[in-house]
Amino acid sequence: MGSPMDDDELIASAASFLNPREVQGRLVGDVASTLVTDRGNAYHGVCIDTGSGTGFCAEHGAIAAMVTGREERIAAIVAVWRDDDGVLFVLPPCGRCREFIRQLHRDNLDTRVVLGRDRAVPLRELLPAHEWPAPLD
Repeated sequence: MGSPMDDDELIASAASFLNPREVQGRLVGDVASTLVTDRGNAYHGVCIDTGSGTGFCAEHGAIAAMVTGREERIAAIVAVWRDDDGVLFVLPPCGRCREFIRQLHRDNLDTRVVLGRDRAVPLRELLPAHEWPAPLD
């Protein structure tokens, strides 16, 4: 699976969706994600924090948009956040996001996860024990 966007373009795309603000006392939009599918389509999402734990990560938002677009294979994905000084950071996906990506499609183990400028790894390297275990005799 190849991505038509390079890492810097993915990072810039995600950063363009950052729009942190408070909604009913909770922070939303302070992390943004862009993913590109194996078909070359880009999808975007932001995080939503809720008091009851029903919120979700930016990657989940981007993935939901992708599934709405009738796709499930991710070529590349990135999430970004800005600190109070405006410095941009690339965030690795949390464990829940890693597993969510994996469960969507078996080929997503090859998803290129951008971890910074000139630094990316396939999802399988972030999920080293992803295989279903062998039965015990």
